[in-house]
Amino acid sequence: MSKKIFYGIAFSLLLSLFGSLEPRAATFESSNSAALYNGKNEASQVFNYKNKRIYLSDDDINLMAQVVFAESRAEPYEGKVAVASVILNRLLHPGFPKTVSGVIMQKGAFSCVVNGKLNVVPTEECYNAVFDALKGKDPTGEAVFFYNPKTAKSQWMKNVKKSNVKPIGNHVFFFVQK
Repeated sequence: MSKKIFYGIAFSLLLSLFGSLEPRAATFESSNSAALYNGKNEASQVFNYKNKRIYLSDDDINLMAQVVFAESRAEPYEGKVAVASVILNRLLHPGFPKTVSGVIMQKGAFSCVVNGKLNVVPTEECYNAVFDALKGKDPTGEAVFFYNPKTAKSQWMKNVKKSNVKPIGNHVFFFVQK
C-alpha cells in the first residue's frame, strides 16, 4: 500500500472518529483554557486526548512517527505507543512546550534529536502507534520521561528520583518525584 493511500485511509478514518477539519496545528485546548494557535494555516485533525482537544497537522503526525521510529524501532509495539504517549503527555503538561515540534525539539528532550537521527522514514507500525496513542492508549500511566538504562548517557536521567516507574521493553517510563 502506498503512503498516500495509507494516509488517506487513516485521515478519513480519524476524521470520521474525531471530528472535522479546522485551520489549526499542533495545539490543544482544555475546557478551562482557550485554544492555542501557532499561526499555521493548514488543515488539521482534531483529537480528544485525555479530555482535551488536540489539533495536529500531517507534519505533526509525521514528526511524531519519526521520533517513535528513531527512539523505539527495536522495541515492542507497546513501547512505540508509549513513546508517542510521552510526546502527547508533554504537550498537555504545563512544564513543556505547547506544540509537537516544540516538545520534540526542546533541548535534550529526545536522544534522536540530540544525535541527529531524526531524519528517518517511519514504518506503518510507527504511524499506527501514534494513532493508538491519539485514541487514548497510554501504557505509561501518563509519564512525561523515558530512557533506556543500558544506553543512557544523561546523569540527570539516571540519577533523578523517579515515581510511577513503568518498564516497557528496554525503556523505563516515569515522572520526576517531587
